[in-house]
Amino acid sequence: MRTDNLDLPFAVTALGHVSGKPAIVLPGGPCRGPEYLGDLAGLADSHALVVLHPRGTPRSEGLSRGWWSDADDVIALADAIGTDIVDLVAHSAGTRLALATAARFPGRVRSMALVTPPASWLTGTPTDAESIAAQRTEPAVATALAAMEHDDPTTESAFQESFFRQAPASYAHWTEIEQSHSAVGEVSRAAAIAWFNDVPTNAPDRIRTMHSPPTLVIGGDQDLLTGVQPVRDYAAVLDAELSVIADCGHYPWVEQPEVFHRVLHTWLATGH
Repeated sequence: MRTDNLDLPFAVTALGHVSGKPAIVLPGGPCRGPEYLGDLAGLADSHALVVLHPRGTPRSEGLSRGWWSDADDVIALADAIGTDIVDLVAHSAGTRLALATAARFPGRVRSMALVTPPASWLTGTPTDAESIAAQRTEPAVATALAAMEHDDPTTESAFQESFFRQAPASYAHWTEIEQSHSAVGEVSRAAAIAWFNDVPTNAPDRIRTMHSPPTLVIGGDQDLLTGVQPVRDYAAVLDAELSVIADCGHYPWVEQPEVFHRVLHTWLATGH
């Protein structure tokens, strides 16, 4: 489908050339340039996908109004592409935007696929990342874990340096494949801060008590950013189907592309 003719205050990118009503893809970061999604392990070869570039990403205008309010943009995109009810595919921080959309606009979301979602904020489950980290002995990972614990960047340049310094902890392995992927997609301190602005204090309660649409949660068993048990509890709160991919961190379409493609293709193909 064409996306250059949509009159929207944010950028949109169509992946692949499959016809039909597309699923809307919501990147993480928060507000990381969505180029890092690639084609989601070839998913765009069999499913129509359209990527929303959240406000604050390089090609969109302004900054986020907070992930709760930015659910308006998801619905605006659904309206622009002519669909009353939409499937959402969201990664990491983008899963909050998917949940906000489902909570605020019941009936507009047919299904959600939530990939490596941050979970403790919703469940209260303490992270088990320490037990995962104990298995990692690579020097780059040790440096990344130290940066995650101690970095407190106050400038844009320091934020970007910290983001990429922490990257080795985002993957189960740190080979040339992961290193190359980690450099894709711009990040912004101002955009990331704005993402968390003006979110109602009762947002987690509204999400936990909503009638959740059919939902798939995909986790990685080596994801130091989310942990594993918090993601399991998150799936339970949402009454979601759960798939935890082995030997995988935060980016399963990069780390375990065949398994990721099979799981997500099967989910979208069922139609819900």
